[in-house]
Amino acid sequence: MKRILVTGGAGFLGSHLCERLITSGSDVLCVDNFFTGNKENIKHLLGHPHFELMRHDVTFPLYVEVDEIYNLACPASPVHYQSDPVQTTKTSVHGAINMLGLAKRVKAKILQASTSEVYGDPEVQPQSEAYWGRVNPIGIRSCYDEGKRCAETLFFDYWRQHHLLIKVVRIFNTYGPRMQPGDGRVVSNFIVQALNGDDITIYGDGDQTRSFCYVDDLIDALILTMGTGDDFTGPVNIGNPSEISILELAQIVIELTGSKSKLVFKPLPQDDPKQRQPDIDLAKSQLDWYPRVDLINGLKKTIAYFKI
Repeated sequence: MKRILVTGGAGFLGSHLCERLITSGSDVLCVDNFFTGNKENIKHLLGHPHFELMRHDVTFPLYVEVDEIYNLACPASPVHYQSDPVQTTKTSVHGAINMLGLAKRVKAKILQASTSEVYGDPEVQPQSEAYWGRVNPIGIRSCYDEGKRCAETLFFDYWRQHHLLIKVVRIFNTYGPRMQPGDGRVVSNFIVQALNGDDITIYGDGDQTRSFCYVDDLIDALILTMGTGDDFTGPVNIGNPSEISILELAQIVIELTGSKSKLVFKPLPQDDPKQRQPDIDLAKSQLDWYPRVDLINGLKKTIAYFKI
């Protein structure tokens, strides 16, 4: 039985990952400081004999014995990571250093949950892993963007210098049950506003595009990446290449919820990317992975969660 550490394990993605790992027969240690994580997300796991919860901030060292580490700890929505930008950068950078140090001590394999935000506001469509990105290093989003870019640097330096077994995944927009209703991400925003009959807020003209991946598909990819051979490090894009405009997304949510919400338009935030679409050829070839849940079915499942 593998002993697996999941940092940020009480968060949206982390809780789904913990659940899947336990189901597959692993012993899981979930670590979270509950800045954005929620105990409700993992409440159903608390009595499981192969699940353990620890309150801990990854900006401080952690001393445990594990075989694998999934480093997911970091606020991932603009509302949260911009509320304390210094702590966000610390979580990405100090958290990576501490988890890499742990992996080095116990000889564990370690996966870093990076982000499509490393590409910034891209000039290349779609974005492949070879693209270096276009990030504003002093903008309001840079605490997250640059923090994750630095974390990737640290992972590859530990790989080169200490021969650590690393995996790096770049996660594109993911949605599904257990998203926080007020975290500022577009899918949860639209669904909550539509269900409440409130105006649906669109920033800019709504022509900007995103590619949305359902959470179950994303978790499949994380586990497949961790299971690759030692010679595969990534970075590898994980996301759905099906592109949709924000305006189209709002209209679909209104239709699926039967809402009478109206659309209201507000100025586009600083450095908000105009287009975001992953090139997943590497994931297809190395992981034999591609997203299986289409947007309509994924949204239906997500809407059902928010209705409860």
